Amino acid sequence: MNHLTLTALLAMTATAASAAPTAYPLTVDNCGHALSFPQRPDNVVSIGQAATEILYALGQADRMAGTSLWFNAVLPRFEEQNARVARISDNAPSFEAVLARRPGFVPTMFEWMIGAEGAVGTRAHFAEFGVPAYVMPTDCEGKDNLVGADGTRLAPFDIQTLWDSIDQMALIMDAQEAGDALVADLKAREAAVAGRAAAMKLEDASAAVWFSSADLQLDPFMAGGMGVPAWMLERLGLRNVVTTDEEWPSVGWETIARADPSVLVIARMDRRRFPADDHEEKLRFLRSDPVTSRMTAVREGRIVILDAEAMHAGIRLIDGLEALAEAMEGLSR
Repeated sequence: MNHLTLTALLAMTATAASAAPTAYPLTVDNCGHALSFPQRPDNVVSIGQAATEILYALGQADRMAGTSLWFNAVLPRFEEQNARVARISDNAPSFEAVLARRPGFVPTMFEWMIGAEGAVGTRAHFAEFGVPAYVMPTDCEGKDNLVGADGTRLAPFDIQTLWDSIDQMALIMDAQEAGDALVADLKAREAAVAGRAAAMKLEDASAAVWFSSADLQLDPFMAGGMGVPAWMLERLGLRNVVTTDEEWPSVGWETIARADPSVLVIARMDRRRFPADDHEEKLRFLRSDPVTSRMTAVREGRIVILDAEAMHAGIRLIDGLEALAEAMEGLSR
């Protein structure tokens, strides 16, 4: 079943006659790097769930040779496509594992995977083998990924970088019509959520977003003041109590407790790198720790659980925005 809104279907109809096929050879400017594609890529290997699910939404599973770096189970509507593509690694794959698939295109959601200090390999390493390695603009525009564990925002996250990421990947894969329809659908849904948020009229409501922790006794990784979750909160009229420019800074619970946010948002994930990846462990900690258990949001049960992937810049970002809006409507009654 195709999960597109009427707006997206109309957009697809309007562009079907006008969208020209991609002209190869193609050169794309990606985060200041020129990437060349002599032809439509085959054997695409994606690093990161956001990039993977965009490719699935563009109908590109048959041209994919591998996926990696997953936070949640694949969206139900992509299960059939996902079953046809090998999963190289649940987390970051090795450079050798990616190259073994003879990729014609390696897109990633995180620059630190293939950037100057690439966890998988650098752009130069991939270029030596003639492989264009692509970073979604969501993670390189307005951001310095060499400062802070997960990078530091130089400007607030801009949703336009997500539309640009989809448009570029659609162009590279010669799937512009599907890309246009996908962006139209997501934009329509975002606008609808904005209307719901305006109706809630949240006044001086605040929030904090807990992604995970290396250990439950250590400071948690919280959403910074200019990243994707902060954008989500702002769209709903919520103030993020964490204001640092780092993407996912470690912030002490004493600091969070002093700010006493109206709502706590915690990530649910299938990944298990850390104990706190399990949202049930997060809940047990919040309710038993002498500091966190005294927070108003914990005492009054104002805790919202969102898929971790909905906190990243991908198609699930709008799913997360809708889910957060629904939760806030319930809490504000």
